[in-house]
Amino acid sequence: MPRSRGVWGVAPQWAGCMGLGFRIAFALRCAGSGSGRSDQGVTLIGKEGRVTGRVAPGTVGEVMIPVRGGVEAFYAHPVDPRDEIGVGTIVVVVEYHPPRTVYVALAFGQ
Repeated sequence: MPRSRGVWGVAPQWAGCMGLGFRIAFALRCAGSGSGRSDQGVTLIGKEGRVTGRVAPGTVGEVMIPVRGGVEAFYAHPVDPRDEIGVGTIVVVVEYHPPRTVYVALAFGQ
């Protein structure tokens, strides 16, 4: 039996994401997609956070990001693989890979 297709041949769970780039829509899992995950509907891209574990090439750093009314820790990698970001630096989230990984860049052109 073929899968059901909605508007413009897009699977119904992605129909509300037509205005987003596919990569962003997939990363955010579009609120309401029915995935049942606890990160559903959380928008981290563009949020600022503070580095609590050095973010550098070949390592897994850590950042604290305000989300869901509190502050949570996320594994962090630099967007530019040549960047080293020290503890205490303010960063901005550029990519989010659920459930706990973000790619970050320096905020404010530091």
